[in-house]
Amino acid sequence: MALIYIVEDDKNIREIEYFSIKNGGYEVEAFGDAAKFYTAIKEKKPDLVLLDIMLPDEDGLEVLQKLKDQPDTKEIPVILVTAKATEIDKVQGLDQGADDYLTKPFGVMELVARVKALLRRCRQKEEDDRVFAKDIILFPQKRMVQVGEKEVELTYKEYELLHLLMISKGQVVAREHILEKVWDTDFEGESRTLDMHIKTLRKKLGESGNYIKTVRNVGYFIE
Repeated sequence: MALIYIVEDDKNIREIEYFSIKNGGYEVEAFGDAAKFYTAIKEKKPDLVLLDIMLPDEDGLEVLQKLKDQPDTKEIPVILVTAKATEIDKVQGLDQGADDYLTKPFGVMELVARVKALLRRCRQKEEDDRVFAKDIILFPQKRMVQVGEKEVELTYKEYELLHLLMISKGQVVAREHILEKVWDTDFEGESRTLDMHIKTLRKKLGESGNYIKTVRNVGYFIE
């Protein structure tokens, strides 16, 4: 079941949005300001955010910009909701990465339909973008990794390392290239860091970690 976060300061509108989306068959959490939203998103990432522009503690466009600037949240789809109806406001929101736009007042049926349509588009894109290596599945849209049906929690660097190996599946990736792409350096002193990340990555992937092979003094590849 998809998880939807609502960020809306107007209690009446927030409740309407909450119950409408809840009745649409989704899990929902609602927040009255940006601060509570930030706390929640650190704990659990939603599948979609319904974001009001006019918030009491921070402009919704600033919240949107922060989401799009962070690697672990930039792919979360966002529907902006606002009373503003001018074209410039819509263009600004869409230019900053919003996926859709609702202007108040809006109908409940339209709200649910927009949510369903956006989730459907994102799900299709996610399926199209998946990267496989035997039973390891990488989802670039969510920065998520599964081994079989089990999700594997990786750090930011572990994910980037695995992603690089998987998109180069079957090819040896030189140590220097990995250091440049993942650590943005070619400093040989970071080689030990690379080796430690390979070790922890193999451990987290369980038996599937054996797919990551070492080519001594050259680099690594994944079968």
